[in-house]
Amino acid sequence: MTAAPEAGVARSRIAWSVGIATTVVLLDLVSKTIVASSLVEGGQSTRILGGLVYFSLLRNPGAAFGTAGGMTVVFTAISAGAVVAFVRLASRIRSLPWAVALGLLMGGALGNLIDRLFRAPGFPRGHVVDFISVFGPNGRYFPIFNLADSALTTGAVMLVVVTMFGVRLDNVKENLDGEPIR
Repeated sequence: MTAAPEAGVARSRIAWSVGIATTVVLLDLVSKTIVASSLVEGGQSTRILGGLVYFSLLRNPGAAFGTAGGMTVVFTAISAGAVVAFVRLASRIRSLPWAVALGLLMGGALGNLIDRLFRAPGFPRGHVVDFISVFGPNGRYFPIFNLADSALTTGAVMLVVVTMFGVRLDNVKENLDGEPIR
């Protein structure tokens, strides 16, 4: 007996989210491992793309853009909560754009959570490895970030866009009054 088409769509969307999250985590871990082993914090930055991007190592105890450095444990709890929320939402995903956005958010949250749990100074206060500096070295013009941060930002923007277009998690499109469009 074959599963209902609805169950197949749900499994497909979960697979998309999990695949994207896994890819983000793996790319994030590999990039941070390479950077942490080859650059010195506060040392020489590596210039690429004609100076558009620099690799500058920074170990960030805080939130985005280096804010709230003393709240590392709080950010660890928030990241863990985001992962739990994703797992709870996963079975309801029917929309591919939502699946992609949630996969990016999940991968980004997990990438930074892994740093907070397993990097120095130790569980659950680890510092996140940031290394991408745009337009100048050492975050001169824009705060230093990592691939997990990029995935989080992209996923959040995608959620705003799909919500603005009225697409719900269950793939039902809504009008401006929040009523389903049939």
